[in-house]
Amino acid sequence: MGRAAHDRTNDELPPPANEVRLRGKVSTAPEERVLPSGTLIVTLRVSVAREASPMTNGSKQSADWVDCTAWGAKARRAASRWRTGDLVEVEGALRRRFQRGDAGTSTRLEVEVLSGRLVKRAQPKAEPRAADAAAPVAG
Repeated sequence: MGRAAHDRTNDELPPPANEVRLRGKVSTAPEERVLPSGTLIVTLRVSVAREASPMTNGSKQSADWVDCTAWGAKARRAASRWRTGDLVEVEGALRRRFQRGDAGTSTRLEVEVLSGRLVKRAQPKAEPRAADAAAPVAG
């Protein structure tokens, strides 16, 4: 650490930061839930393609799945309109949430969605035509 950095007072230090920005595909459809406290939330999972890094070199895993939860009304409205396969952008903060259950207390790390937007709507899957479904299969 240089002398100038060492001489700084706490007032001169940058504030702590907990900022997350993800761009990926919705891999688990948004689900509205009411917590025991009565709080309404929307939960979903976003799949984010992995970029090359020292950790990912040689890995067969091509994406990370990130649990996301929207608590605020505006973020809940946005997230609840998304569908599986949509490309979305999420901004928020990393949070650890505690849950009590029959097996005791567990924790999970998730992104608290503060804002989000639809980047590109997923293409609907084509329905098989009735004539194709009834056609005999050559064997």
